Amino acid sequence: MRIGVDLDNTLACYDRVFLAAALEQGLIPADAGVAEDKVSVRDWLRARDRDPDFTALQGYIYGPGMRHVSLYPGAAEGLAALKAAGAELWIVSHRTAQPFSGPPYDLHQEARNFLAAQGLVGDARAFTDSCVFLETTKEAKVARAASLACDVFIDDLPEILAMDGFPRGMRKILFDPGNSHAAGPFETRRNWAEIAQALLTP
Repeated sequence: MRIGVDLDNTLACYDRVFLAAALEQGLIPADAGVAEDKVSVRDWLRARDRDPDFTALQGYIYGPGMRHVSLYPGAAEGLAALKAAGAELWIVSHRTAQPFSGPPYDLHQEARNFLAAQGLVGDARAFTDSCVFLETTKEAKVARAASLACDVFIDDLPEILAMDGFPRGMRKILFDPGNSHAAGPFETRRNWAEIAQALLTP
């Protein structure tokens, strides 16, 4: 079984990171009552015509701020179980090479640093360096999954899974831990334990 896995918001969990960074940088006052998720932080700043602040914040978080990011619970264990069962695993994700504004962080290198720090990349790990593909566009991401002949692709965005170009008959798993998407044409899983069980069950 050949499995492609998205990185951001599928393996890498940004819960609480956006608010913590915004508070640390003084972008939002501590008593503002903003929820911890990314969308709440973005909407609070946008409501005050501070889109550039959010763009710079996002660049920081996907850059050196990755050191504050964690894996979703069960992700490492699920990947290890799939690997042990003989699955071939690839990370196929998309992110720009540098932020749209602010310091020119190397966002691809920061992602690789994150994966190494989480123990996911290296000899006898879930992924080798050559199994990590960070594309700069959604279209290139889908094309990469097709070139790898993925049997399964796991992503948090239904619009990605709905794109043309994936291998015919590929199993599409929507990772939706917040139950934020309506029922659709994709197989939906709420956590990594469910994903592993679904893929390991004959």
